[in-house]
Amino acid sequence: MTNILEFAPHKAARPGTPVAPVSRWHLTTLRGIIASWRERTWRERIRFRWELAQMAKDNPHLIDDIGLTDRELEAEIAKRFWQR
Repeated sequence: MTNILEFAPHKAARPGTPVAPVSRWHLTTLRGIIASWRERTWRERIRFRWELAQMAKDNPHLIDDIGLTDRELEAEIAKRFWQR
């Protein structure tokens, strides 16, 4: 059996090899990306459930077309924004 790391273009770090610290800028950027992703999906879930409720009220036949029962519809609309 061959050693995969033998053919890697980089060398694996050995114990005692100094590692560059992660800059605060990178951590701040990563936190910002995660926060915007969470906020966007949070808003999308709220919007989806609001639109589903409006569709059920205005055009109930469309709910039948997508295959949701009344119980499934009520359960989805009743979910809070943090629930998927």
